[in-house]
Amino acid sequence: MKTGNVFPLLEQIETPLDLRKLPESRLLTLAHELRQFIIQTVAKTGGHFSANLGTVELTIALHYAFNTPEDRLVWDVGHQTYAHKILTGRRNHMDSLRRKNGISGFPKRCESRYDTFGVGHSSTSLSAALGMSIAAEHFGSDRKIVAVIGDGAMTAGMAFEAINHAGHLKRDLLVVLNDNDMSISPNVGALSTHLTTLLSSRFFSSVREGSKKVLSHVSPMLKVDKKI
Repeated sequence: MKTGNVFPLLEQIETPLDLRKLPESRLLTLAHELRQFIIQTVAKTGGHFSANLGTVELTIALHYAFNTPEDRLVWDVGHQTYAHKILTGRRNHMDSLRRKNGISGFPKRCESRYDTFGVGHSSTSLSAALGMSIAAEHFGSDRKIVAVIGDGAMTAGMAFEAINHAGHLKRDLLVVLNDNDMSISPNVGALSTHLTTLLSSRFFSSVREGSKKVLSHVSPMLKVDKKI
């Protein structure tokens, strides 16, 4: 997809190596351009809007912080990876998304070395990432392994088995829980309730941080506020 000068910063990114050259101050601008590019692309080709719009900043942060593809990034539900595809050399092919002989709507190992695990739907990322972590240790590699899993996928038995196994083996494995409330069906059960409780506590966190800012100009009151 040729974009002209509509996305000047995004057009500079052919691989995550280019992304990591940017100063942090430019990342929010990049996120805005990337989100608009996804909207423009999916409006023409069809595909998944909400799941991908919700992972824009997350995708940028992961590729910025880790040395991909040497470090392994494993996505759980594949239809949240459009931003990942765009940042890993496939921007100009996104107009072929989900079409014959075009870009897949999911991670596909034969499509890119940045797609570390072929996946369509949920709950396989943790076991795949754990296997990669075990292999890395076996071969003496210090590569990092990151699994991204959503709140819906996290409730599946396969995910629980993998995280239980990972905790037992104590491997170097980072699990990112993308709690975006975007499952196909409403989530139920104790874990969903617990995550909802954690999200609702953000109000308390925002009040606390806001109080710190206001009271930081009055040092005696700040001491009282900290105690509270």
